[in-house]
This record gives sequence, C-alpha cells and structure tokens, in this order.
Amino acid sequence: MSLSPAERRLARVFTSAVLGRFDVLAQLRRDAPPGEPDRSWREALLQVHVFAGFPRGVEAYAVLEAQGGLGLPDADEEDRAAVPELRARGEQLFRRIYEHDAPAVQAMLARQHPQFERWVLEHAYGRVLARAGLAPRMRELLAVCALASLGQERQLASHVRGALRCGGTRADLEEVLAEIADFIEPLEHLERAQRVVEHFGAG
Repeated sequence: MSLSPAERRLARVFTSAVLGRFDVLAQLRRDAPPGEPDRSWREALLQVHVFAGFPRGVEAYAVLEAQGGLGLPDADEEDRAAVPELRARGEQLFRRIYEHDAPAVQAMLARQHPQFERWVLEHAYGRVLARAGLAPRMRELLAVCALASLGQERQLASHVRGALRCGGTRADLEEVLAEIADFIEPLEHLERAQRVVEHFGAG
C-alpha cells in the first residue's frame, strides 16, 4: 500500500466535491479522524474549482461549513504573490508536468484564446496548483481523481504522466483510482481510466 490512509481520505473528499456528491462529502467530514480536516483538506478544496468550477466549490464549502468547517487557515496560507511571480511558478510547474510537450500545449491554449492561456498558467497552475501546503505529487493524484471521474481521458493521460513526474508511482495511481472507483460512472469510464493508467503509468 503506497497511499496513506489520510491520502486515501483526501482523494475521496476531493472527488466527492468535484462530482457534487455532497452527501458523501458531509459524511467524510463527520467521520474525519482527530487532526483532520487539516491544511491538506483546505488545499484540496481550493483546487476543486480548477476542475469543477466555482459553483461546485462554493457548494462544497457550504456543505463542509455545516458539518464543522475546515479549521482556521494558518498564517502562511494567504498567498499575496504578484502576477509575474504567479506566472513564473505556474510555468515552472506546467513544464514539470508536461515536460517536452509543454510548449505545444501552451501554444494550443494560446490559440484557443490568449486570456485562456494566461488563466491556465497564472491562475490554475500559478495561484492554485503550485501553492505550498500540498505536495505536487498529491495535487497531481487529485487531478487524476477529478479527470477520471469526469471522463476526461486526454487530460487524464497528461496528469497520469504528471503524477509520475512529480514523484508519484504506478502503485499510487492504481490505488487512488481504486479508492474512488465507486464514484466513477458509468463503469466504462472507470475501465477507460484504468487503461489510461496502465498505458501511461509505466513511467
């Protein structure tokens, strides 16, 4: 077993929020062991809107607040980085995840709309995914959870590779998918996600 019990719970917390399974999210909060929710929960919830939109994130926060909240943020959780710094750290993480494909993916985003490319690099990667408080390995495993559960196979393949490039293992990928398998419907989505991990998770 390569994922810790806390990491398994975090995968379920995050995926239930992404999918709007708020009954499950509420139960996970009620069942949280001593010491949780902690910063990893708060960081995972900040990541929800990147994959599922602000409305889903707003509702997830409301559900969690009704069950006792996420605890007070630590002083260092506030990030006041300026846009150039966000861009720089976003590009750094983007290159780590996409490696030699990074320039082509970035160019594709810019072709779709220059603002979209900026939002992805400065906000999604720079402001959210490159934050301290949750290791890149775990952030990428959460991305795998979101993309597998949403049936986004092309992006899933990229983030399976990204998880490996950020220190994850094939076992991590298989275990995180197994942990959220009950969320993935229809069954064909789960089977396709497992094939993506099998193909791209070899390293």
